[in-house]
Amino acid sequence: MSRMSRFRRILFVLLFAALPALAGAQPLTVSAAASLTQAFQDLAPAFESAKPGVKLVFNFAASGVLLKQIAQGAPVDVFVSADQATVARGVEQKLFDPATKRDFAFNSVVLVVPAQSTIEISSLKDLAAPAVRHIAVGKTATVPVGRYTRETLEAAGLWATLEPRFVYADSVRQVLDYVARGEAEAGFVYRTDAAIGGDKVRIVLTAQGHTPVSYPAVVVSESRNKALAADFIAFLLGPQAQQVLARHGFAQP
Repeated sequence: MSRMSRFRRILFVLLFAALPALAGAQPLTVSAAASLTQAFQDLAPAFESAKPGVKLVFNFAASGVLLKQIAQGAPVDVFVSADQATVARGVEQKLFDPATKRDFAFNSVVLVVPAQSTIEISSLKDLAAPAVRHIAVGKTATVPVGRYTRETLEAAGLWATLEPRFVYADSVRQVLDYVARGEAEAGFVYRTDAAIGGDKVRIVLTAQGHTPVSYPAVVVSESRNKALAADFIAFLLGPQAQQVLARHGFAQP
């Protein structure tokens, strides 16, 4: 068995083997950015109620990681990214149908610190203080929040200065965990993720100078459920889904 075949088999098992409730149901597989985890889990029942016999199957991870999985043959119907660039790369690879792309939500990037931190940070320049030894950031190759972070720090002329202190994370949720556990003195996450951090993290500023954080959804070219996939994307723009997204801190397009 080839390496790619083994990968497909493993991914298929991970997505479906633990879902006995899918017996007799039509699955719609949605690979979505990690920052959408709670919101999508909350809006799923409304979509499934409107589509009797359909079961949403979610796969949450960093957008770049999800793109790589799809490129390697993962059986996915809808791709939802935390940036435009990742979808654009997928379109170039003919993995997505560009005519189906819709932007359904916006977010913002914030700098967070552990809630009990006594380090004074009120500006990006304060990150250069000796007390700030570790700064959690998303991997720029695969994690959109990492690229937004780089844009912010480069605009401030600080990327090269701070780079030796970076602790790279595989997703925005891992960045949040590093800060919440006190393993980093600061980190860049989405405002919606900072809210999930609850009383474990504290927002000190909103990042500026980066590309707007918009969330596009698109139908995967190899989907066998293209009509249903398009219905899910339309649902994301509808009032029920938008109310759930707003409750989780996402802004409307």
